[in-house]
Amino acid sequence: MNKDQVKGSIKDAVGKVQETAGKVVGSDTQRLKGIRKQVAGRAQKAVGDLKEVGQDIAGK
Repeated sequence: MNKDQVKGSIKDAVGKVQETAGKVVGSDTQRLKGIRKQVAGRAQKAVGDLKEVGQDIAGK
């Protein structure tokens, strides 16, 4: 696992918490911020996944 995968997973998890908190308190702004963090986290994790695949291919 590389840094992008770890950071992306953390952003996704933080975004889920923020989205849930926004739902609980009735804040659409916080809910949407949480969704944005999740999307950014998933994108960063995907970049990390691609880097890892590239390293695996280069290492063979």
